[in-house]
Amino acid sequence: MSSPNLYLIYISSLFFSFHLWVLKSQETPCNPNDLKALNGFSSCLEPNVLGWNNSNSVSDCCTWTGVTCNDSASRRVVALELGQKNLYGTICDSIVGLNQLRILNLSHNQLHGSLPTKLFRMEKLEILDVSDNRFVYRIPEELPLSSSIWYVNVSKNGLFGSIGENLCKNSSSSNIKVLDMSMNFFGEVQQGLSNCTSLQYLMINGNNFRSLPRGIFQMMQNLRVLHLQNNSFSGTLDHGIGHLLNLVELDISSNSFTGVFPDVFGSLGKLEKFTASSNNFNGALPTSMLNSPSITTLDLHNNSLNDPINLNCSAMTKLRSLHLGSNKLYGSILHNLSSCKSLNILNLGHNNLDGQIPESFKNLNALTVLSLSRTNLVNLSSTLKILQHFKNLTVLMLSENFQGEQIPDDAYFQFRSLKVLSIAYSELRGLMPPWLLGCNGLQFLDLSTNHLFGTIPLGFNKFKYLFYLDLSNNSFTGEIPKGLTQLQALIDIDISLLGTPLGFPLFSTGIDGATFCYNNIISFPPTLDLSYNMLSGTIWPSFGNLRRLHVLNLKENRLRGSIPESLSGMKNLETLDLSHNKLSGKIPESLVLLSFLSKFSVAYNELYGEIPMGGQFMTFPSSSFERNNGLCGGPYIPCSLQQAPVDESPSEAMTVFGPQFGFGVATGFVLTIIVCFMSGWILPRETTFKYRCFTSRSSHHD
Repeated sequence: MSSPNLYLIYISSLFFSFHLWVLKSQETPCNPNDLKALNGFSSCLEPNVLGWNNSNSVSDCCTWTGVTCNDSASRRVVALELGQKNLYGTICDSIVGLNQLRILNLSHNQLHGSLPTKLFRMEKLEILDVSDNRFVYRIPEELPLSSSIWYVNVSKNGLFGSIGENLCKNSSSSNIKVLDMSMNFFGEVQQGLSNCTSLQYLMINGNNFRSLPRGIFQMMQNLRVLHLQNNSFSGTLDHGIGHLLNLVELDISSNSFTGVFPDVFGSLGKLEKFTASSNNFNGALPTSMLNSPSITTLDLHNNSLNDPINLNCSAMTKLRSLHLGSNKLYGSILHNLSSCKSLNILNLGHNNLDGQIPESFKNLNALTVLSLSRTNLVNLSSTLKILQHFKNLTVLMLSENFQGEQIPDDAYFQFRSLKVLSIAYSELRGLMPPWLLGCNGLQFLDLSTNHLFGTIPLGFNKFKYLFYLDLSNNSFTGEIPKGLTQLQALIDIDISLLGTPLGFPLFSTGIDGATFCYNNIISFPPTLDLSYNMLSGTIWPSFGNLRRLHVLNLKENRLRGSIPESLSGMKNLETLDLSHNKLSGKIPESLVLLSFLSKFSVAYNELYGEIPMGGQFMTFPSSSFERNNGLCGGPYIPCSLQQAPVDESPSEAMTVFGPQFGFGVATGFVLTIIVCFMSGWILPRETTFKYRCFTSRSSHHD
């Protein structure tokens, strides 16, 4: 069996065998030494394990939650399985008193502190799983494993140090088959790891490793799964990989490997999955890789490979998933790819290819996912005519191609299985094509940054599962179709149940310029983006029905009228951008109820009145409200200094510089002169006050 989850079958079968040993009779209490050890273990937990009674008077610990005893007369504890029990606390040394324990599973809890070194030396222990906790501990270099242990999982903790020097120091301790130390802070792989000759599964991904000892794989010929991804490995890939004759899965992605791939894949006759994405590999692919009869998944995306695509599909008969995107591959999309008849995922996007899809692509009957974005393709009409023959095609990414072409309006195109379609950033011209309305299963549609014009069709309410629509940066006119407020996926469908795996990462740029990586379509935030068009009319109050919508972007249009109070019904809304329109009226107070709203803008409109206070509105910057001359309130424009526009006709508005103003100024001047004469400010009684009035007036003009 080639699956990396094979070791889970081992564990499950062993767990099951232990449970068969549970006694039919519960009359004999458990061993007193085991009872003492369990009580000591429980004393370090907060709170105690649910279902345990720690009173010494209740001595049958074999009935406690997660405890399994054998069928011997002494009823010894042989398994302690407390995974996912929300345990908090530390592991006391008293646990080693369970000297007949064979299975210890404390995974997926909140345990912290250090791991007792004696755990790894328990004479009978076979399975040790303390993964997904909060242990912070330096693994001692001198630590040898007990000869009985064959499965160790300490992943997803805060462990650090080096591994391997004495792990399999003795020949009797080289029985370990599964070692998972992934997602910790280990920093060095020691040569001694090569003594673990029985290893079949080695997962050390997600650490701080920088290098591997030369020849470390020479003696590890039983390895079936090797995960080295998400570390800091650099330099060239060791030719010693070719010694791993039984290797089924190899993942070295997200490191800093350089150079060319070693031509050793001919000796890896069982290799099914090879992933080396996001490194710095360059040059051509080795001949042995391009002719491998065993590989089913080949993922080399995001490197610097610079060669034509020369796959020998006649030899690679089992190839199902090919990812060569984001490299520097050049040449045309070769006809020989049509011989890979088992291929169902193909990603060649972001390369220096050219030409158009050949007619022979019709032979790829199994294709479900296709990405050819930014490959300099031409002739969109021909491309769609060919691709519609793929009856199982669910994902089609064609963005940044066909520059300036006319989008075909052939109503007979049929893509009935299509769930994801992206033809963005292509400067396509024309109307929204009618054949799109036949893609009833669409979940994701991106036609942004083109030159499409006319009105948005009315039939969007037929797309029951559509939860992501981006028509931004086009020239659409007319009103927003009311059907967009009736999308069931944004009203009451749980989109997490839809699930359309991409088979490769897809990057998206948010409103604020941040870049996000997605591996599944349902990871995208439910979105309606109609920004940067010429849409007119009002904002439908029924937008408030879209309770599952996360992003609503109507920026840079010609929308008028008020902001509906009902928008507060979009309970999951995170982004609302209504800026650069001609909206009027007040900002609805009800919007403070949008507790998830983190990005909000109504800038450059004609709004007035007081900015709502409370909720997320206390966190929005002044730029969210700028260029609305009638808005006030909040920490930006005190309403005492800002007067909202008064709805008066020009004839009824107050005239500031009129006859009344002139009469008032003249009267005030005369009264001021009289007061000055009477007070003596102009003709003072004493010489000492001669210049007082002059001095006062001079100060006023300064």
